[in-house]
Amino acid sequence: NSGKKNSRQVGAGRKVSTRSMKRRGKLWIKVFPHTPITRKPAEVRMGSGKGSVEFYAMNIKPGKIIFEVDGVSCDVAHEALSKSSGKLPFKVKVIERVY
Repeated sequence: NSGKKNSRQVGAGRKVSTRSMKRRGKLWIKVFPHTPITRKPAEVRMGSGKGSVEFYAMNIKPGKIIFEVDGVSCDVAHEALSKSSGKLPFKVKVIERVY
């Protein structure tokens, strides 16, 4: 499932995971919302240009890594990423790289 994700969702996921790790370790955000989404106000007549920017968003394709964690144990990292996945509007799988 691909999905759109906006900057508020990225911030919420970051906040939850850093709180869950108790500010130990390091968290990288591997995606950046750089597409402006514009909207016109309700009940406005047609014409008169484009609406103002409401928020910034990004398209996320399947298989894309969103967050990366280092410096904490596997259990802590898994818990933090699981909590942050609840803030995203699509299914997320936590993967682990073994050295």
